[in-house]
Amino acid sequence: MIEIPSDLHRDVVPLAFLLGTWEGAGVHDFPGSEKCNFGQEIVFRHDGRPFLEFRSRTWVLDEQGEKVRALENEHAFWRVTSNQHGTSGEREIEVSSVRDDGTVEIWYGKLHDGKPQIDLATDAVARIEGAAPYSGGKRLYGLVKEELLWVGEKAAPEVPLRPYMSAQLKKVLNPAQLVKDVNDLPDDGIAFFR
Repeated sequence: MIEIPSDLHRDVVPLAFLLGTWEGAGVHDFPGSEKCNFGQEIVFRHDGRPFLEFRSRTWVLDEQGEKVRALENEHAFWRVTSNQHGTSGEREIEVSSVRDDGTVEIWYGKLHDGKPQIDLATDAVARIEGAAPYSGGKRLYGLVKEELLWVGEKAAPEVPLRPYMSAQLKKVLNPAQLVKDVNDLPDDGIAFFR
């Protein structure tokens, strides 16, 4: 069930399914980089303004699934730029992001009508001198059976666009919400067996 906070700006209500903290694991594989399994935490939050704040942290995992070292961090702002309040039709999405390696990206895409799936593609890429070669990318995010799945594609001057990262994430439960939910249950004990 998707919960829409009462203070969420109406322009980003179509993105409410993303809100919260998501954790899981995935695979990283791109020529010139280390192929590895990685852990990931993604946080989507809002402060009442017409965007969602996105933060992603990833880290390399060893064969036992333990953290080895940081892999990549990203901070972004997601906006719905057209058809925010429509009841049908795709909504256009705009994302501005910066990664810890000095790469800045502008992404445009769409939220599909009637399903929680977002397709994005880079429109602009800027990077500092020391950043790895990178010329553009695509991403697909989708909510499938209560899990956030995503895949990223990347292109570099010598490498055509190809998948390089993907992950399967589960929503992290908020302990404060669990306590509230338990307190709202009837005191007859039957609710636990329904």
